Amino acid sequence: MSTLIRVEEDGSISFGDAGLKVKSKQDDFKVEGDVYKVKTWEEITKLERNGLFAYESVPGTNVEHMRVAADQVSFTVSGPQDAEITLGLEAGCEYDIQIDGKDAGSMKTNLGGKLTLSAELEAKDKVEVVVRKA
Repeated sequence: MSTLIRVEEDGSISFGDAGLKVKSKQDDFKVEGDVYKVKTWEEITKLERNGLFAYESVPGTNVEHMRVAADQVSFTVSGPQDAEITLGLEAGCEYDIQIDGKDAGSMKTNLGGKLTLSAELEAKDKVEVVVRKA
């Protein structure tokens, strides 16, 4: 990715750069009334929305076309190796997870609203993730 965070033509956001060798960040990126902050490099990618945790991957990833709605988060993710992804969602709620169009089961968020999933990236260019409130 050439920039750390950007708005796509469809209104979604893309962020992260798993190829960076040094930590990089961009603060105060405004989109439709929301303020984003991204930190990224080869070891981790983090996104905050309005000062709250939104996304984290270990190792770092490239995220494209992220859309956040009241009942769903969707995005495409890529990176050089498999990644553990944590999303900031509504606390204590059940979510159905789809990875690359396949049902990956349901999970309940913890009291902090975090949900963690794994994405197998090594053998694929990109993986589509959809997390929908049950």
